[in-house]
Amino acid sequence: MDLDTCSTIGYQQYNEDVFTLDKMEQKLEKSQFQTLMETLKQGRQLEFSVAGAVADAMMEWALERGATQYTHWFLPLTGATAEKRNSFLEIDKADRQPILSFSGKALIKGEADGSSFPSGGLRATFEARGYTTWDCTSPAFIKRDADGIGCLCIPTAFCTFDGRALDAKTPLLRSMEAIDRQALRVLRHLGDQRTQRVTPTVGGEQEYFLIDKKHFLRRKDLVYTGRTLFGAPPAKGQELSDQYYAATPLRVLKFMHELNETLWRMGVPCKTEHNEVAPSQYELAPLFESANLAVDHNQLTMEMMRRIADNNGLCCLLHEKPFDNVNGSGKHNNWSLSTDTGINLLKPGKNSEQNRSFLTFLIAVISAVDTYASALRMSCATIGNEYRLGGHEAPPQVISIFLGNALSEELNRFVSGCNVETHQKEVMNIGVSTMAELWRDDSDRNRTSPFAFTGNKFEFRMVGSSQSLGLPNTVLNTIVADSLMEIADRMDRGEAWHNVLAGMYRRHERVIFNGNNYAKEWLVEAKRRGLPIVDNTEDAVTSLASDENIALFSRHNVMQPQEILAQKEIALQNLVTASKIEAGTMLKITRQSILPACARYSDVLCDTVTKCMQANVPCEAQRAMLQKLNIELARCYQGAEALEKSLKSGTGVKESMLALRFSVDALECMVDKSVWPLPSYGEMLFSVV
Repeated sequence: MDLDTCSTIGYQQYNEDVFTLDKMEQKLEKSQFQTLMETLKQGRQLEFSVAGAVADAMMEWALERGATQYTHWFLPLTGATAEKRNSFLEIDKADRQPILSFSGKALIKGEADGSSFPSGGLRATFEARGYTTWDCTSPAFIKRDADGIGCLCIPTAFCTFDGRALDAKTPLLRSMEAIDRQALRVLRHLGDQRTQRVTPTVGGEQEYFLIDKKHFLRRKDLVYTGRTLFGAPPAKGQELSDQYYAATPLRVLKFMHELNETLWRMGVPCKTEHNEVAPSQYELAPLFESANLAVDHNQLTMEMMRRIADNNGLCCLLHEKPFDNVNGSGKHNNWSLSTDTGINLLKPGKNSEQNRSFLTFLIAVISAVDTYASALRMSCATIGNEYRLGGHEAPPQVISIFLGNALSEELNRFVSGCNVETHQKEVMNIGVSTMAELWRDDSDRNRTSPFAFTGNKFEFRMVGSSQSLGLPNTVLNTIVADSLMEIADRMDRGEAWHNVLAGMYRRHERVIFNGNNYAKEWLVEAKRRGLPIVDNTEDAVTSLASDENIALFSRHNVMQPQEILAQKEIALQNLVTASKIEAGTMLKITRQSILPACARYSDVLCDTVTKCMQANVPCEAQRAMLQKLNIELARCYQGAEALEKSLKSGTGVKESMLALRFSVDALECMVDKSVWPLPSYGEMLFSVV
C-alpha cells in the first residue's frame, strides 16, 4: 500500500512541510538539479550558482506554504537547537520598495554570535563572529507555531571565524566522510567495485515522562534542573510491571497523535510508540535514516515533545533520571552501515561472499569498541546520565559487546579456519495448533548490555535521553573508521584477509560478554579482562582529551586538538554548573518551602498537645509525633546549613545533597498532606489518565 492510498489515516501529510528532492526537482532546471545530486551523492563541493537557484526555489516553495521567515537551524554545544529568524523582506535599491528576496549567499552562510554559545575557549568574549553554513544533505523544512504560521528552517553547521566546529553537526559530518572513505577501501579489497558510498544509519529510540503541567509548575526542582531533588517513594511504583506495553491513557494518546502528525509533516519517520516500564514513562522510535538526518530529527522530536505536551496541559520530562526509585530514560542508538546499492553491511549474508563482508565489518566494530571503549563511555557522560548508568535499569559503566552464543560460536569457528555457514533458523513450537509457525532468532536480546548486536545492527544503550545523538555517533563512526583503516592498510601491504581478521578478533574478543551485565560477578570478570571501568562522569569527560583520543580524531580529520579540548572544557563546565544549580535549588526549596511548612505543622501539633492537656485528654501519640517531627526538622535545618558550607568550599556537595534529601523525604512521610508544599511522587506519576 502506498501513501496515496492511505489518505484516510493521515499518512499523506508525511513530508508535507519538507523541501524534498522531488519538490526541488520540480522547481530547478534539469542541469542545476543534476549538479546538486552530484554534490549529494559524490560529496563534491557545492557550486555557488546552484545555491542561488536552490535559494530561489526554496523561498518560492516556503511562500507557497505560508512561511514568510527563514532561519539557519543549528546544533550548538548546548545539547539543544538554535535559530535566528529573518524575513524574506528586502528593500529594492532602485525605488526603495519592499520586495521578497532570498539569495544563494543567504542560503549558504549566516552569522551568529560565536562567543555567546559554549565555545570552550575557541572564541573569546570580544571575538563574536560565528558562521552557520548550509548542510545540503539535510533537507529544509517548515516549523509551525500553535497558530499554524511557519518558518523555513535550513539545517546548518556552526563554526568559528576560522572554521573550527562550534556545534554537534560539523564533527558528525566529518566522521561520516571518514567512515565512508575507509569502508570503501575495505570493500574494494573484498572485490566490491559497485559501491560508491557507505553511510552510517541510525534509529534513535526516545524515552520520556509525561506529567501534569500543574504539578510540574509546583516543583521548582523539575523546573530548574529537570529532575526531582526530593520525593519519598510512593506506595506503588513499577513493582507489578503493569505499566510496560499497557493500554496508553487517552490523554497521552491525544498527545501522541498530535506529535505524530506534527513530526510526519516535518519528515520525521516515527514508527513505534508504547508505554515504558516506569509509571508515566513512554517511548517513541523512528525508522532508520542516515546519521545526520537521524540527529536532526531527534532534536526536532525532543523540541516538539515539549511543545505539544505543553499545549495539552502536560509536561514532557527528558532528563535521564527525573524520579528516584523508578527507571530512568535513555535513548538507545541503533547503528548500522548501508551502501548506496542497498546493502546493510552488518546483516549476515546468505552466501560465503556476503558473509565475508559481514564478518569483516562485524570484527571491525568489535575491534573499535574494545580499543576505544573510553571514547564511547565519554560520549554518554552527562550529569543526567550519571544518575542513570550503573543501576539495574540501564547498562553498567563497563563497555562490553553482546553477540549471542550462536554468533560467538561462528566467530570462533572462523578464527580456527573453519567455513562459516549461514545459520539455519529453528521453528518454535508454541503448542497451539491454530498458530502459525515462528522462526526462532539466532540469539535472544540482552537488555543489560551497553552495546548489543541485534541481528543487523548494534544497539548502543548508554546514550542519555536528553542528549544530542551527535557526539555518540561521531565517536562511533570515527572509531569504526579507524578499525577499517587498519584492515585496509594491512591488506594494502599484502596480508591475507583471514589472517588480518582472525588476529584482530583474537586481540579484542575480551570485550564480548553474553551474560548478565548487572551481576556483581561481571564487574570482577571485567577487571580481570583488563576492560576500562570509568565509574564517574568527570573522569569519563576528561578522557576525551587523552593522547589516544586526540590522535584518533585528528587522524581522521573529525576534530582537531583545539576542538577536542574545547568540547572537554564545555562538558566539565556543564558538570560544575549543573551541580551548583541543583544544590542551590535544594537550598532554596528547603528554606523557603520545606522548613516553613514543617514549622507550621509543628505548631499545629503543639497546639493540639496543649489543648489535649488542658482538656485532660491522653495525647501520647500527638506528643510522639511532635517530638519525632521536631527531631527530623532540626536534622533538615542542619542539613541545609551543611550543604551551604559544602557549596562554598566546593567539597562534599553530592554527599550533603544526599543527606538533605534523606531528611526531607523523611519529613514528607510525617507532615499532613494538606500542609506539604510539593506534589508527591504518587500525584505526579499516577495523575495522567
